[in-house]
Amino acid sequence: MKHIKVFAPGTVANLGCGFDIMGLTLDGVGDRIEVAAEAGASGLAIRNESGKRLPEKPEDNVITPAVAALLEAYGKPVRVEITILEKIAPGSGIGSSAASSAAAVYGLNELLGRPFSAERLVEFAMMGEALIGGTPHADNVGPALLGGVVLIRGYGPLDIIHLPVPDDFFYAVAHPDIVVGTKEAREVLPREIPMAHAVTQWGNVGGLVAGLALGDVALIGRSMHDVVAEPYRKGFIPGYDRLKEEVLSEGALAMNIAGSGPSVFALAAEGSVSERVAERMKSHFAGLGIGCNIYAGRVSNRGARIEE
Repeated sequence: MKHIKVFAPGTVANLGCGFDIMGLTLDGVGDRIEVAAEAGASGLAIRNESGKRLPEKPEDNVITPAVAALLEAYGKPVRVEITILEKIAPGSGIGSSAASSAAAVYGLNELLGRPFSAERLVEFAMMGEALIGGTPHADNVGPALLGGVVLIRGYGPLDIIHLPVPDDFFYAVAHPDIVVGTKEAREVLPREIPMAHAVTQWGNVGGLVAGLALGDVALIGRSMHDVVAEPYRKGFIPGYDRLKEEVLSEGALAMNIAGSGPSVFALAAEGSVSERVAERMKSHFAGLGIGCNIYAGRVSNRGARIEE
């Protein structure tokens, strides 16, 4: 069997005002897997050597529907074996399931001679997200495959735009040891929002996209303000408002909830600021008796890729 090793990065979805339509790529954290393929045979085997607890049954792993979607489109029998070598902790809020799906379809596409475009791979990887959340969405798998920041303009058909990332753009992410269920985080949201809030949100999304296109990190920071989800979801995260004040006082451009939580993320124009912010986040949760994993690094323009 032909085989390769693949890395797919972690991601942050929503970016505040970009609820359900935007996501960005993290550098320095992600999934590493080995993909093997044999033409003319059939079947899928998944082995977990990451040390993280994952579903034992293949049908419960997000990789399975993503690979199945690709092979259905490919139309020829292929036996696939996937070994998960390193894994983002499930439930971390930085795209754990998306990284697995993205790495799997990217690696298989490479072994098959690249029959599908990157955008088509996003559609396949979305099937893995559907296994977890009930509906296919691309705000994590999009940046995991394409890199940088993505905007999903629509799903019928999928219309995904890859936006550039400024060089001086860094992140800090904290994953506290608390659980916020995606369903619970969805249910707390209002079914309708006032027109004034909608107008504010539209303006911020436009400002965020413009800031990325222009490389204006200050505009990015002041646009990453959310009036639709954050006011309702922040209650799941202890001391959220105080933490945000502390993070901004350290020089961060913005802070918000990563995906549906419980992770929080901040953006900064300097690496040293992002590192300080990550430590401040950790101290905040420690003061509340809550353990916390932190990540800090550069927002990356690179998505899934082959590792030698």
